Amino acid sequence: MMKKNMALLLQYDGSRYDGWQRQGNTANTIQGKLEDVLERMTGRYQEVHGSGRTDAGVHAMGQVANVHLETEMGDGEIRDYLNRYLPEDILVLKAKEVPQRFHSRLQAREKTYTYWVETGQRCPVFQRKYITVLGECLDAAAMEEAASCLKGTHDFTSFCTAQGKKKSPVRTIKEIRIVPHGSQLEFVFLGDGFLYNMVRILAGTLIEVGQGKRTPGSVAGTMEARNRQEAGYTAPAKGLFLARVSYDPEIF
Repeated sequence: MMKKNMALLLQYDGSRYDGWQRQGNTANTIQGKLEDVLERMTGRYQEVHGSGRTDAGVHAMGQVANVHLETEMGDGEIRDYLNRYLPEDILVLKAKEVPQRFHSRLQAREKTYTYWVETGQRCPVFQRKYITVLGECLDAAAMEEAASCLKGTHDFTSFCTAQGKKKSPVRTIKEIRIVPHGSQLEFVFLGDGFLYNMVRILAGTLIEVGQGKRTPGSVAGTMEARNRQEAGYTAPAKGLFLARVSYDPEIF
């Protein structure tokens, strides 16, 4: 029986997980939970490849993964089996057979992340695990000005932690938007890829601009410094969502 290459569109609440990637010191990862259920389904270990490795506590609205399976089950049957046995905070929205050479990480064209903050003193009870509470108003115009310096193709060494320096630090950010939702702000980051902790550091830097702790014009110098110490703090994980991963439409 020929193996099928299955692409999976996933949602998950990362609050109680140690991130996406399976690790030797914990069984509590998104990848690990998926692989455990797939092994139960097929009778053998199946490695799942994600489009990116979200950190501990980070959520996903549209993570994409792929896995090669030896099965006669159809797309819908695979989706339903996974949803039957996965924890309630992990959901397979779609399962689709794709070309054998498809790889969810290597063939991703764009990724969109969102980061949510509450400028009031408290956020609604049922959003408390997904929004970072700042308790102060932010200067949106200053943050927009700073964001314009970050767009384009740059060396983002200043905006990643050491684990991200094993690969090229050059990335292209195509769009940064700051969208108000009442007392909450949604930061939207669209790019061709992001380094380790990059979105959280970008968000933390823009928040510091909004707080008046750094000027909008200083962000260009932060970029040029190529020094993590020059950028803002790493914003907490719980406000971050992997919103969407884009591919050539004929593939997925």
